[in-house]
Amino acid sequence: MNRASGQAQPRFVSSPWIAAALCALAGGVVFQFWGNAVRGYIDTTSVFWWWGWQWFNPGSETEHGPLILALAGWVLWRNLQHASGRSGLARDDSGAVVSGAVAAGRQRDRAQARSYLGPAMTAMVGALVLHGLGFVVQQTRISIVAVLLFAWGVMRLGGGPGWGRAAVFPLGLMLFAMPLGVLDAVGFHLRLGVIATTEVLARLAGIDVVRNGTQLFAADGGYQYDVAAACSGVRSLLALLALASLVGYLGLRSNLRRGAVLLLAIPLTFVGNVVRIAAVVFAGEWLGQRAGEVLHDWAGFVVFVIVLGGVQWATTALARREPPPEAVADECNHNGYTVPGRWLTMAAGAVVVAALLTAVLAARVERWELRAEAGIPLAADGINPAPLPAFLGTDWIGQATEVTAVEREMLPADTGYARRIYVSLDDRRRQVLVSVVLSGQDRTSIHRPELCLVGQGWTIAESGGARFGASPTDAIPAALLRLHREAPASGGQLQRVPALFAYWFVGRDRICTTTASRLWHTALNRLRLRPDRWAYVVVQTVVLPEETETDARNRMDEVVKAIRSQLTP
Repeated sequence: MNRASGQAQPRFVSSPWIAAALCALAGGVVFQFWGNAVRGYIDTTSVFWWWGWQWFNPGSETEHGPLILALAGWVLWRNLQHASGRSGLARDDSGAVVSGAVAAGRQRDRAQARSYLGPAMTAMVGALVLHGLGFVVQQTRISIVAVLLFAWGVMRLGGGPGWGRAAVFPLGLMLFAMPLGVLDAVGFHLRLGVIATTEVLARLAGIDVVRNGTQLFAADGGYQYDVAAACSGVRSLLALLALASLVGYLGLRSNLRRGAVLLLAIPLTFVGNVVRIAAVVFAGEWLGQRAGEVLHDWAGFVVFVIVLGGVQWATTALARREPPPEAVADECNHNGYTVPGRWLTMAAGAVVVAALLTAVLAARVERWELRAEAGIPLAADGINPAPLPAFLGTDWIGQATEVTAVEREMLPADTGYARRIYVSLDDRRRQVLVSVVLSGQDRTSIHRPELCLVGQGWTIAESGGARFGASPTDAIPAALLRLHREAPASGGQLQRVPALFAYWFVGRDRICTTTASRLWHTALNRLRLRPDRWAYVVVQTVVLPEETETDARNRMDEVVKAIRSQLTP
């Protein structure tokens, strides 16, 4: 009841925490049963399961997720303890915050209700809208952000401004436990940077080291190390950023200084990995290959020591420059106001309605009659791409290559395939693989090619761009990777086999050469209710011992020109 009027009011929801619980239940149902629209790799409707599964999947590189969750819970508890100690809260029998001064008047009542309920309502309804957007464009990561925003709204509604302030950082910290596929590209460039810097340091120390792509080896063959993705620092980058943000948050009061400490962790991560790889190379030079391998196995903690040590030093130095803390007002007390039951009822009802509408939208999206359109010719079954020709003039013969059972099990059932190896009739060693993978209704049929290449034993030495076609104005843009791997030679020894790997993505009306641009246009077209069936085109050839890279490129270009109409929109 409102203490100013002294009149009884109907209270269907008598406490802010009851209203918050109803909102949490409604939102939880949506996120559990209509939380994930991407079923290709993780067949679940739940955004909670999808996110948690990533924490225990080594390939997702987010195994620090449980640690981040525990730290976020501890920080929330700490913040609430500090806020409670400062404010001396009092509550009436409804559980709403009061401070003794009585608010009078209906206009004041509405203003106070908007002030108390507005931020929470905006957060929860906005989170449901954001989740609807993520569901439509098949981006579960957007839905994860929506979950965190909705959780903040629930706590802000139940506990008021104090709980809202206490929950901001812990929920923000959870963003570092979210899988980010974009880090694959970041990690590749970070990896090359670590290798190049290590080479420079080794040469300055008088060590004759040779760098080839991602490999470092002695000129005399005394040792050889391949700097894998784990050594690039990308796997530890998110965890280190999370810990750096925590150190800055606990040790500093200025958000600007906290941000500076967070950014400092990025170059420190790079430095830490350079120190680690350089130590391995020095050990290999002075003590042999085995010594370097042993050092590599336990030296991973060096990165954490360097990053956290540097972050702690910076935090301590910046803390000395901060002015003394000012007296903090009663930050958890919504002075002079008790939330009327009718306002809580309306707030909870509005969120429940928004959750219901979100569920209806998600269900309708799943039952869309719209069919995604492909930009390449299709076979008669409408699932697979049109078969690639068996002959290209009188110079090339196409050998059929079957799709493996492993590929079919990993990708959605409505994924289409067309694949041939074109062999030159003049020299059967001159071969070009052409592969077309056509996505179905689920965008997860198409994935980052770098992941498969590493799994097949290839090392990516360099990435860039290329164009295939008859003329510059009519050329097909493509991403070009320079690869190599070790293969047994005739004498039983291993020899390096270089290769060129070109790829591009074909939508209904465009060609993309990056995963980021493909995802962007996927989202736009799904919002326009015109989903794409993207085709992932690969053209690959091995560079023969007597050939130059230009010879191999010309071979690829010759094959692409002959079947251009099947590889472009």
